Amino acid sequence: MKRLAILGASGHGKVVAECAQAAGWNEIVFYDDAWPECKLNGIWNVVGNTDTLFNEISDYDGVIVGIGNNIARLEKQNELSNKGALLVSVIHPSAVISQSVSMGLGSVVMPMAVINIDSELGRCCIINTAATIDHDCRLGDGVHVSPGANIAGGVVVGNCSWIGIGASVRQLVTIGDSAVIGAGATVVTDIDAHRTVVGIPAK
Repeated sequence: MKRLAILGASGHGKVVAECAQAAGWNEIVFYDDAWPECKLNGIWNVVGNTDTLFNEISDYDGVIVGIGNNIARLEKQNELSNKGALLVSVIHPSAVISQSVSMGLGSVVMPMAVINIDSELGRCCIINTAATIDHDCRLGDGVHVSPGANIAGGVVVGNCSWIGIGASVRQLVTIGDSAVIGAGATVVTDIDAHRTVVGIPAK
């Protein structure tokens, strides 16, 4: 029996839970600070809040944060790490990941995503449904690559940046920390940290 605790009973958390179920986790429960008002997240039980999880960490074979917000996800993972949680990543079995890829703990790779050779992902990344990361990319901690986004080879993405749904990033581009790439945008030049860009080409 493999038991997984997910902190954050969100919509994103439900997708993480379903990926974990497909990946062979037998028992999955949620913890959320809206408990006890929130007792269900989809088909999964919410059994306590963050403090409850801290007290019950040793009951689980793995713990992951199911919060979509990049900064909050990293903060919660750091708290769990300090409490001695056995942090894990969750990878859907339909994802295609090169054996040479390195990935930090707390990351999730959704169905049909592709991560190619010699790419590196930091902690708490989300590679969402059908997103692609080509060869030799470097993604920092807390990066979210949204469904259907495509990142070409040699791209660097800074910590906590968000690549919007259906966006495309040209090869060898660097995107700074906490940048936001809008839905459907095409990035062809470097993007400074903390910038939001949209359009084709992204501006």
